Amino acid sequence: MAASGAVEPGPPGAAVAPSVALAPPPAADHLFRPISAEDEEQQPTEIESLCMNCYCNGMTRLLLTKIPFFREIIVSSFSCEHCGWNNTEIQSAGRVQDQGVRYTLTVRAPEDMNREVVKTDSATTRIPELDFEIPAFSQKGALTTVEGLITRAISGLEQDQPARRANKDATAERIDEFIVKLKELKQVASPFTLIIDDPSGNSFVENPHAPQKDDSLVITHYNRTQHQKEMLGLQEEAPAEKPEEEDLRNEVLQFNTNCPECNAPAQTNMKLVQIPHFKEVIIMATNCENCGHRTNEVKSGGAVEPLGTRITLHITDPSDMTRDLLKSETCSVEIPELEFELGMAVLGGKFTTLEGLLKDIRELVTKNPFTLGDSSNPCQKEGLQEFSQKMDQIIEGNMKAHFIMDDPAGNSYLQNVYAPEDDPEMKVERYKRTFDQNEELGLNDMKTEGYEAGLASQR
Repeated sequence: MAASGAVEPGPPGAAVAPSVALAPPPAADHLFRPISAEDEEQQPTEIESLCMNCYCNGMTRLLLTKIPFFREIIVSSFSCEHCGWNNTEIQSAGRVQDQGVRYTLTVRAPEDMNREVVKTDSATTRIPELDFEIPAFSQKGALTTVEGLITRAISGLEQDQPARRANKDATAERIDEFIVKLKELKQVASPFTLIIDDPSGNSFVENPHAPQKDDSLVITHYNRTQHQKEMLGLQEEAPAEKPEEEDLRNEVLQFNTNCPECNAPAQTNMKLVQIPHFKEVIIMATNCENCGHRTNEVKSGGAVEPLGTRITLHITDPSDMTRDLLKSETCSVEIPELEFELGMAVLGGKFTTLEGLLKDIRELVTKNPFTLGDSSNPCQKEGLQEFSQKMDQIIEGNMKAHFIMDDPAGNSYLQNVYAPEDDPEMKVERYKRTFDQNEELGLNDMKTEGYEAGLASQR
């Protein structure tokens, strides 16, 4: 069964009137500020708007904010004090992402119903156990929870039920039965699967265990089909002429881009670098003159290696913190003593030192307002504070630990200070990738030998 059409009763929106009352602007230069209960300067912008239900003036509030481990969004809310009608809507403030995203959540406990969800207009929602689907562009974007998604679907199905019963429509009884099944899902009597598939890549499902791995949540990034590109209004770029080959090893290339923090024009520098005893990598660095934000990213300059690489370092001395380190986007990090695991693609590609990466991991945990803010769970807050303290002890050399880098693509590197001799504290293992690892890297469908014969037979 599919839920289509508007899900919220009442008029679709509110028209903005000429009179505008703006809240005081934030003191910082950044337009999008992280969500924080302690940030008193983060106030919504209020705009007097026309209510399309009673045609009196109501109030629209706009909040530009950031979601941790996600990106910028615009939350809008309209309320009318004359007729009491109100609605909320969410829009992504960023661009369409390079790839689509699919979140597969297995709901096993009532706590899973409270996970925060960002669902954009272009996202499709499915519950396979009930053969239930909410098509793309049938609902407005929403910042809600898993329970809120189901409640919203129930409201949409109940909206036209009185008219169906009055017309003695045969589908009214079947819809009532289906609504009962949806209400039973909210009790979580048995596990069920919720799938949110967004070709734009701008939807989001909360991981309450972040930055650790969530066994109930599977995130898949994929390339959009031609139909999905047309649905999003994306136009294929014309193939560029192949430039003459140049030696880029001794040049720093520059190209224009926008700052990820303030969206002001900035320049990104790119350089091809040869790492001793390893391979070539591409280092990209962006420096914004407007807000001072700096970022760097590392891409592998070579192909995917035939074997995956697992590097285990026993940290025994403060001098280990100075080791050079290359973490690719496909590399996961594990510290068994802290029961910590950092998944693939988190923090992106980095060329830094071991100390720099550990500080980035600590900042990723401590800067999250949902885990250490006023609304956090006391037990979870205490556990994360203990994690941060142990991480400081490792960085200062007061605690021994094992640092494990696992890269299925084989494009990560940790400096061997005894090179070319073996490092007694470091173990490098080469292993054959599993089918699932090859699938995640897109290698199972890649054919590099004998494909000419297959093309000839098709012709």
